[in-house]
Amino acid sequence: MCLCGKNQKSYLYKMVLVTGGTGLVGAHLLLHLIENGENVRAIYRSKNNIEKTKTVFELYKKADLFEKINWIEADILDVPSLENVFIDIEYVYHCAALISFDRKDEEKLRKTNIEGTANMVNFSIAKGVKKFCFVSSIAALGDIAPHETYITEETDWNPEKPHSDYAISKYGAEMEVWRGLQEGLDVIIINPGVILGPIPKTKKCDQGSAEFYTKVANGLSFYTLGSTGFVTVNDVVKIALELMKSEIKNERFTLIADNIVFKDILNTIADTLKVKRPSIHAKPLLMNFLWIADGIFSTLFFQKRSITKAAAKASYSNNLYANQKIKTALGTVFTDVHEYIKEVSKL
Repeated sequence: MCLCGKNQKSYLYKMVLVTGGTGLVGAHLLLHLIENGENVRAIYRSKNNIEKTKTVFELYKKADLFEKINWIEADILDVPSLENVFIDIEYVYHCAALISFDRKDEEKLRKTNIEGTANMVNFSIAKGVKKFCFVSSIAALGDIAPHETYITEETDWNPEKPHSDYAISKYGAEMEVWRGLQEGLDVIIINPGVILGPIPKTKKCDQGSAEFYTKVANGLSFYTLGSTGFVTVNDVVKIALELMKSEIKNERFTLIADNIVFKDILNTIADTLKVKRPSIHAKPLLMNFLWIADGIFSTLFFQKRSITKAAAKASYSNNLYANQKIKTALGTVFTDVHEYIKEVSKL
């Protein structure tokens, strides 16, 4: 992949560290880094999780490149395990995070996303890392004011307004990154919208945005008319790489290809998978009933929640996000999300 953004230098890193390499963004980032000839190290907590990354390499017919990853067993919450991880590291991509909208996971979210990020920042400062990229989320952006139309990188976060525990944890993680800046670390923060990746091969996958694919494939009946920002995983990775190789530093960038109504995304997925489109409009009142009922059901039967209050609210919210800053900085042209869904169905 050719990276041809503005302000870009051509050089290879001594060693690049990627956290969250077994997740969607991290796995794709590892693939693109190795394709570009970088020396890459990734951390893992379980060898079984490494297989997820190997599957991504195999999907793109790049299985031979997987062996070039320098894997080290470590945990961002286990400080002693990070000592060996940072040997010879010059650049860090911190993708590791817990994603959950279940109130039961509040403590885990704050510990993993805030404390874990603080540990990564502290080591980066202590070990003289040259540049640190943090993969945040549009959930950590500010709260739109009555006179505003779009949420931007400059929109103020209002602590008086309700936020999901996930959003609070990502905002708190960003505060740790900005602290690193104050202590001399050059940083980049990217705030992707809902990240769409390849269509999972199994109908049981319920992690991240793959849930859109699996629910539609399994016969999802309901749609909502809320909207949010969507972006492809390849665009997120490409932009992260360009920003890290550029002279740009100490900035944050919203990464969304477009603001899209959930119904439209679901219809595109249904048409691509050749299944029935969701046909029942779930209005706010119904969504609120569903999350309450789901909470009762999950408590009684000790099962993982399938819909939370935060997810229900998001499904009918209509926040609009601006992507002009990254377009101006790098001349970015985003991939059309609907076309991407059709293309990845062929993998």
